[in-house]
Amino acid sequence: MPWLTIAMLLLFGLLFVAAEVIFIPGTTIVGVVGFALLVVGVWMGYRDLGTPLGHYALVGVVLLAGLIVYVGLRPKNLARVALTSVNNASVDDVRRPDVAPGTVGHTLSALRPAGTVLFGTERREVVTRGEFVASGTQVRVLIIEHNRIVVAAA
Repeated sequence: MPWLTIAMLLLFGLLFVAAEVIFIPGTTIVGVVGFALLVVGVWMGYRDLGTPLGHYALVGVVLLAGLIVYVGLRPKNLARVALTSVNNASVDDVRRPDVAPGTVGHTLSALRPAGTVLFGTERREVVTRGEFVASGTQVRVLIIEHNRIVVAAA
């Protein structure tokens, strides 16, 4: 019956290594557990079944694990899990504001004290210094503080 235990250790070790290489690439606990199962299975093969069968188990494990790694790490298979697209998006930088102080716009919503203002064709979220400004009122940019546009009624 020790041959069944050894066979199950080797089978599950190979399955864990295959799962690590093919399905969840990276060094994770699944790969470490699979490698440990293979080592224990080969060691038990030498101990319980003798040297010739231990050699067969070792050669079989090395060949099958090598085949799994080869198939899993082929460029065609890696392309399925690798990020191949490039993100060319950009973000407006706070250090280079697109609305300069002194720019005039019209409120789209009431500013209580925050709301939306239309500067030309650009909508921006703005704040006042505490005063309320009705919708449709003309406002002027006072200052840009970090990521906030501060306005006042013009």
